Amino acid sequence: MAFLLSVGCIAYATAAEPGVSDREILLGSSLALEGAASYLGIQTNHGMNACINAANEKGDINGRKLKVIAYNDGYEPIPSMQNTHKLINEDKVFALTCYVGTPTAAKAQTVWTMAKVPAVGFFTGAEGLRTPFNRYNFHVRASYYQEADAIVDFFVNKLKFKKIAIFYQYDAFGEAVKKGTEIALAKYGITPVGYGDYERNTLKIEEGLAKIKASNPEAVVMVGTYSPLAKFVKAAKQAGLTQTVFHTVSFVGPEAFAGELGKDGDRCVVTQVMIPYGESSAPIVAEYKSALKKYYPSDSPNFVSMEGFVNAKVLVEGLRRAGRDLTREGFIKALESMKNVDLGGLTISYGSTSHAGLSKVYITKIKDGKYVEVKGISDFK
Repeated sequence: MAFLLSVGCIAYATAAEPGVSDREILLGSSLALEGAASYLGIQTNHGMNACINAANEKGDINGRKLKVIAYNDGYEPIPSMQNTHKLINEDKVFALTCYVGTPTAAKAQTVWTMAKVPAVGFFTGAEGLRTPFNRYNFHVRASYYQEADAIVDFFVNKLKFKKIAIFYQYDAFGEAVKKGTEIALAKYGITPVGYGDYERNTLKIEEGLAKIKASNPEAVVMVGTYSPLAKFVKAAKQAGLTQTVFHTVSFVGPEAFAGELGKDGDRCVVTQVMIPYGESSAPIVAEYKSALKKYYPSDSPNFVSMEGFVNAKVLVEGLRRAGRDLTREGFIKALESMKNVDLGGLTISYGSTSHAGLSKVYITKIKDGKYVEVKGISDFK
């Protein structure tokens, strides 16, 4: 034991911060690697590691390689907070990345903020991680409010809908998107015609569906993960809502959602915060697909792992800019120096008072089990 401690002291003798040695930078993540939302955590983890493995292979992170410690939180807040405490205080990571979920990240951010540890890239667009401004939170994706604005604009201005209901997961995630949708509708003098909810990590959608059905909506904004929302759509159609349009935000796990819907995917739209990768020629899409094929050959491209990849790409760029004498404060300033940086088809900007990142939202529909972009009414029909 004494020998191991001695070796550890030598390895990190020149470290300016925890998690930094002469040859390595240690990073941490907490995600749902098991349980009902495991697809989201696993795919985020794969995308993140595909980018990091590619960066390590190139060997241009100022002479160091990256290593990630990822713990399972089952998409539950308390385990996420516990994992974060362990990553910072026991594993001594330099920074955090790719947290999955609103209730989980919202609970854990208290830990990393108090410890002054930067966190880059969240698989959530919740306003509670953005407002008030937190200098340790660096967002990559567009927010849920921006997704809500985009779909409400489409429903009201393009499809001329006025009767819109909200079915949501009863927790911080559901409340975040619900509020964003209400704010977006209020701009047009519209209030939701009905509400229904269900409990996180369950498939208990029946009571919420009954409330939604009673409102006879033209569209339903849904908030949740792939399995309960797919069950909701199928049950809603069987209950008679065959002409209703069903929408959900990007967090759903789009490909898993489409897979569980099967033939019931018609009249379903999903707002995306990553480039629709199916037919895109953007360099970052090609880079992502190449890395995914190399490091996770059994995986098919999907929006979730692509977001993990882009999150990690932003983190890697920040580390490169921070230089060899790496500190957490230096890393934060390096990220804040990124103004209109082209990642290969995605342009990201930060500043000392804004860590919002990207703002683009894409509306997509399910066609033959895959997602295609909807740019106008003719694309939707």
